[in-house]
Amino acid sequence: MNTLKPLKKEEANFETRQIFTELKSKIGMVPNLYAAMGVSNKLLSGYLSFVETLKSGEFSGKEYEVIALATSQINNCEYCISAHTTLGKMQGLSGFETLEIRQNTVIDKKLSALVSLVSEIISKNGYPYETTISEFLLAGYSKAAFAELIAIVTMTTLTNYIHHNGNFEIDFPKAQPLNNKRTA
Repeated sequence: MNTLKPLKKEEANFETRQIFTELKSKIGMVPNLYAAMGVSNKLLSGYLSFVETLKSGEFSGKEYEVIALATSQINNCEYCISAHTTLGKMQGLSGFETLEIRQNTVIDKKLSALVSLVSEIISKNGYPYETTISEFLLAGYSKAAFAELIAIVTMTTLTNYIHHNGNFEIDFPKAQPLNNKRTA
């Protein structure tokens, strides 16, 4: 589906143009995902604000990207897989680790508990098994982290669905396919 296409700055309303200007000054560009979300300045503004709040929460930047990457893989969003692979590497993940996350074969016990819980929350429509939650808590995460994980999965799923309904160009380095295990 191609309903949600990225807006050009001149197509956007005043509020969205202001957000685009702020994004460009902060990160040097307006990613196509945000330009597509800009069709609603309320959506884009609210999304960016909530994500910024979540990024200051219980999880490290690396863990945040693990959650977002695992979510994007399960939801089969090539755009977000590419974005979160790039952002994950910026947070210290290796190319090999990004592939492990995407395949739910993470060796690190704490990150494995994180990826397993993400996978189960999505595959079981928000009803993970108590044992999976217990493993997450035993790995050292708190109940606050559990609540925030649900929010990060939800916010990432939102962006996945935006791309599914826009199918716009990926403006990040494309993530390598899972069938090719090179670690680039």
